[in-house]
Order: sequence, then structure tokens, then C-alpha cells
Amino acid sequence: MKQGKASIRFEQPPEVVAAASVVGKKEGEGPLGACFDEIEQDPMAGQDNWEAAESELQKRAAETAIRKAAVGKSRIRYIFAGDLLGQGIATSFGMAGLGIPVFGLYGACSTMGESLHLGAMTVAGNCAEYVLCATSSHFGSAEKQFRFPLEYGNQRPLSATWTVTGAGAVVLGRQGGTVRITGATAGKIVDYGIKDSMNMGAAMAPAAADTIYRNLVDFGLEPGYYDKIITGDLGTVGKEILLQLLKDKNMDIEKQHMDCGLEIYDNEKQDTHAGGSGCGCSATVLAAMILPQMEKRKWRRVLFVPTGALLSTVSFNEGQSVPGIAHGISLEY
Repeated sequence: MKQGKASIRFEQPPEVVAAASVVGKKEGEGPLGACFDEIEQDPMAGQDNWEAAESELQKRAAETAIRKAAVGKSRIRYIFAGDLLGQGIATSFGMAGLGIPVFGLYGACSTMGESLHLGAMTVAGNCAEYVLCATSSHFGSAEKQFRFPLEYGNQRPLSATWTVTGAGAVVLGRQGGTVRITGATAGKIVDYGIKDSMNMGAAMAPAAADTIYRNLVDFGLEPGYYDKIITGDLGTVGKEILLQLLKDKNMDIEKQHMDCGLEIYDNEKQDTHAGGSGCGCSATVLAAMILPQMEKRKWRRVLFVPTGALLSTVSFNEGQSVPGIAHGISLEY
């Protein structure tokens, strides 16, 4: 099933059996508000801290996806899930009560792509009948860990994105869905030396360009093969850089390109500056908008490219750059 240098073409494509999204109040007030499965009005989700709130959102998304799949929790063999927090604590506590074996993942905001890639390989390799792929993020927990506590009230530059409070989950199986994962392209770490922790779009765009280019080359495709090429959370800054980097390689995806971070919020009315970000950004938009649009046959082929800035408080404080990574998932009706 190996294709080119970094891709896989699945001979028996895994199918998306069900998907679910749970978001916070701000996300529910955005353009996709009517599309989410659940909108939690309380930013603490009834918990004592931001981190526990994120775990609660991830648990709810997972339980909702499993319920919608109607296959029974006992038939979900593995969970592939992750988040942005240290040691993946949102996932550790969020998935602990499900009683299903868990692979904890970290690919920053690209984690949903990583989980879908690994989950699809597991199902296609006949190692599981069904798997659950999930990610989450929370504005409060992300600001607390990577930038400033909310109580500080710091000003945000226009290049900054707003971390999505939300979680998305997808059940993959050998049968039972209308959208299939026909291929996948693993991303490599790309570092252009960006050191601005408030400009994640610039850090991630080179990795997104590399993965999109590699996917099209590995499969011998032109951009027009896909109805949409959808990145995870480049925002306004990263989108412009991405398009230019690919044009420099004589590849124009401007007609096909969308970005989840620019879809989930109304940047003018909601004052999110460059758009949305976080593990939950691409995951919730996938479940709430991308898959439903494909099921309605509005889009038949989508290249889904969650993007991640590998930002660490340790490396950042030591003066290191912020590398980027992106994983490509080929979805077809």
C-alpha cells in the first residue's frame, strides 16, 4: 500500500462510521454554531479547572461518536487521541473511564490528522474492526500553559489565533460509512526558524505546503482532483504564506483551499484576530462541517491537512524556534 515517499493508498479503505463535536460558547456563536453536536455554555464544563474541563469535553465527544456509530463500546478496540497539554493529561483523564485501550498522541494541532492516519492503518491492516480517533483543546488551558494566565489580561497581536474550546471524535471501521479514507500522507517536521509564539500560522505554513505538495506528487495528482484542500489552523497569516510557498513550486491551490481556523469563527464579529487554532479546531470542523458536506455530496474528494506548531514552553524559553508539522488525509465519498 506504500505510495511515493511518504504516502499510503489503502487497498481496502477504512470508512468513517460516525463523528461528533462538542464545543464551547464562543465556538457555538460562530458560523458553524448550528452544526455542532453539543455547545457547552460553561467554560469550566462543570469542573474545577481548565484542564479538567477539556477532559470533560473530550470524553463527551468520544461518547457521542460511539453512540452515533451504534456499534457498541465493546467493539471499539483502540483509541488514538491527544491534546496540547503536558503529558497529554486532557486525554489521560478524559478517556480513562471508557475502558478502551488508548494510544496517547502528540502532534500539536495536527494531532487529529495523526490519529486518523494511525487509526486508518490499524483498521486497514485488519488489527481492529473499529477504532476511535479524537482530539481536544481549550482556550483557558492552552493560554495557561503556553502564554499567559487569563487573569493577566495580556494584549494579543493581530497575528495571534484563538485556541478553540472543543473536542472532536471519529469512529473508523471496515464498513458502515459513506466517506472513506482512501489515502494518507505522513508529515515531516519543517523548521523555518520562526521564534514568534504568537504567530503560529507562519510556523505551520511551510509544513502544510510540504505535506500538500508531497501528497499530490506521491499520488500523481493535480490540485483540481480534490474539491477542497482544507488545512487545520493556519489562519489569515499562514494561509497567505502557504499559497505563496506552493506557487513557488508551480502549484496553485487557491481555488481549492480552505482553513478550519477561518471557518469556525467570524473574525470580524468575534475578534479572534488571525482565526482559530488548537487540536479541537480541525477536529470539530471535520465532524461538524467537512464530513456532513461530503455526505451530502457537495464535496466528493477532500484532502484534510491538520497543521501543528510544535511549541514547547521549555524549548521556547531556551530560545529555540517553533517547528511545524502537518499530516494529510485523503477523504472520498
